[in-house]
Amino acid sequence: MTTIIIILIVIAFVVLWVIFAYNQLVTLVNQAKEAWSDIQVQLKRRYDLIPNLVETVKGYAAHESSAFENVTKARAAAMGATGTSGKAQAENMLSGALKTLFAVSEAYPDLKANQNFLQLQKELGDTEDKIQASRRFYNTTVMTLNTAEQTFPSNIIASSFDFKPMDLFELAASDAAAAEPVKVQF
Repeated sequence: MTTIIIILIVIAFVVLWVIFAYNQLVTLVNQAKEAWSDIQVQLKRRYDLIPNLVETVKGYAAHESSAFENVTKARAAAMGATGTSGKAQAENMLSGALKTLFAVSEAYPDLKANQNFLQLQKELGDTEDKIQASRRFYNTTVMTLNTAEQTFPSNIIASSFDFKPMDLFELAASDAAAAEPVKVQF
């Protein structure tokens, strides 16, 4: 009789552990999805600001059309990118195009004093900071999830219930220019 009780206690313990481990993994997956959603919200804000910024600069630097075209193309590519690595690569290209746009704007003192431009510049700087914070939060959450999926004993539950590792949002090693922050202050 005591052997049956001990076996039932062990079985109950194992079942409770499986439930706890599974729920922990689900929680981490949901946190990672939420963090990715936060990145998407900030990127949407960035995409909405860029056309206004381009139009403001265009009024002062009409002959710099290649810079405007590059920003527009990079914005479109970033908005259409899918997956973590594709999104990261497209965002890196957009950051580089924005750097070029701000470099163009430095040649126009009247533009640098324009209130609309200064407001857009401030909002874009704030958005870039929020994007960076969102990326860090996402990467921390994904790292926690991936660690839980790969460490014993929760890896048994993760593989049993087909949990998959998620990709980090990172810069391409070959994209040194993207490692530099977008310059939004003159």
